This record gives sequence, C-alpha cells and structure tokens, in this order.
Amino acid sequence: MKAILAKQPGGVEQLTFVDLPIPQPQENELLIKVHCTACNRADLIQRRGFYPPPPGVTEVLGLEFAGVVEQVGNNCQGNWKPGDRVFGILPGGGYAEYVVTPAELVMPVPHSLSFVQAAAIAEAFLTAYQTLFWIGELKADETVLIHAGASGVGSAAIQLAHSTGARVITTIGSEPKATFCQSLGANHTINYRNGPFSSEVSKMTNDQGVELILDFVGASYFKQNIKVLKPDGRLVLIGTLGGSKVESVSLLTILMKRLKILGTTLRSRSVEYKAKLTKDFATNFLPLFETGELKPLVDRVFPWTQVKEAHLYMESNQHMGKIVLQIHNER
Repeated sequence: MKAILAKQPGGVEQLTFVDLPIPQPQENELLIKVHCTACNRADLIQRRGFYPPPPGVTEVLGLEFAGVVEQVGNNCQGNWKPGDRVFGILPGGGYAEYVVTPAELVMPVPHSLSFVQAAAIAEAFLTAYQTLFWIGELKADETVLIHAGASGVGSAAIQLAHSTGARVITTIGSEPKATFCQSLGANHTINYRNGPFSSEVSKMTNDQGVELILDFVGASYFKQNIKVLKPDGRLVLIGTLGGSKVESVSLLTILMKRLKILGTTLRSRSVEYKAKLTKDFATNFLPLFETGELKPLVDRVFPWTQVKEAHLYMESNQHMGKIVLQIHNER
C-alpha cells in the first residue's frame, strides 16, 4: 500500500510516498480501507521533528480516518462486518491506503454524511469533547473562552458548548472567522489582532470573567488567561503555538482564585481511555450529526497527492474548520 511519512524532520519537501505492507488485524482489530483522512497541527509538528509518535506507533502521519471495513478480527465479528462505513482516531498511520485499529475506537459514519465529512469529525470533536466535559467539567450555565475558534478543534468546541447551553466567547484573527464562529453558536468573538483579549472578555462578562478556557496558544496567552478566569476557574492547555515557557508569573493570583491549570494530549492516551471517550461521545453527540444540530466543518479537500500543498495551507492559518485529504473517491 501507499503511505506518507517525513523522510527526516523539516519542511513539506520532506513529505514522501512510500510502499508498505498492508497491516493485518489482530483478533480485536479491524482492517480499514481509508477513503479520507485530515490534517492536524500534530501532523505538522511531527513532520518538523517535535512530536514523535508514541512507542510502537508507525512513523506514517495521520491521526484519523474515514473508510470501509475490509477485514474483521475474530473477536469483533458480532459488531462489525466488511463493507461497514466507519471513522475514528488513530495514534498514527492515517495518511495511508489501509489502517488497522482496535474495534472499540471505531464509530459508524452517520448515514447522511460522506467520507469527506466524516474525516472532519473524529480528532476535532473527540478532543473538544474531552477538554470541555471530561477535563474542563463545563456546565450549561457557565461561560467558556475558546481560543482559535475557527480551527478544527475550536469550531467543534463552539458547537458542543453551544449545544449544551453554555455561553461561548472565542478569539479569532479576522472578520470572516468571526462570522464563521458566530454561525456555529459563539455568543461573542474577539479579534486578537486588535489588542489584548482580556480587556474584551472583562467587558463581555461585566468584569466577572469565565469559568473555563480552552487554550491552544500557551505561553503568550497565559497571563491574560489567569486574569480573566473566575475564582475556581479551569484552564485547559491543549497546545503551545505561542510558546511553552512562561516567565515572571505571580503564583499568588492562582492561589487566591483557587484556579485549576490542566494539560492534556489525546494521542498518547491508552486504548482503554480512548475507547471510553469514543463510546461516550458516540452515545451523547453522534446522533446530532444526523439531525444537523452538529456539523462537520470542511474548509478544503485536497487529493492526498497534494499533501504538501495541504500542509502549507494549514501553516498559512487561512482555514476555517478542517482540511481533508482524499485518498479514494466515493462510489
């Protein structure tokens, strides 16, 4: 089978197609023919050499898939069969014609959705679900500040928070992105290019602040995040796009406000953790894709032969929603 990996750490010129054996499923796994996968920031960071796959995981890029079951392990035959349309997350290997994955990490593609749309769901919505509810403990009467609202995870988080009745504030970098986030249910948007977001959050909340923050940016936002959190507020760190080292921070505010600062990644979690997360999300929110209450957000679709262009497009920060790589056309 064909697959994509980085020859060595670096730019998009390092991305290359290789020939690999088709993996064989174990008794608790499925072999899936991948129709589509999607680009994630983790793919770009891995390509540059700063986010190696967990031990024992393939060097092939890609954290999610949408496709068709080709072969079923002996212990999975009562739940899945060849021909089933499925999607889910992976610790790696999604940029390939075939993947194997534990059956408990797989979800059925909603009937109304294409493989392109399904490929835009798993990583973004499972990460958003985990950070909002499992880690962030968001409640319906609370306010959440979601940074990078037009990103894949950000746009998923806006929809999930809005659907549960929470008030949503989000940061964006352009007016088209503000309109996009508002269409998903954001109550307020703040263009971070116009000045500190903390002063705008204070205005929007009558100086009360927010209960929860989802942050992909890290160091450059840390002081402002601490400033706008309410007492007993929670800050969930998902990324460090703005740096990983914070200097000259007073711990007194964190103590006096009784704040919780939590960090998380999904890729390195155990299969058992991911399986429970997948089941919870599928039970609570997957039906809402059928009704249209939740929407997979596809910004652009690239043939996977244009993977370099897809990575460059993600690096340009123009996208709103997910960037999908199409491996096989639907029939």
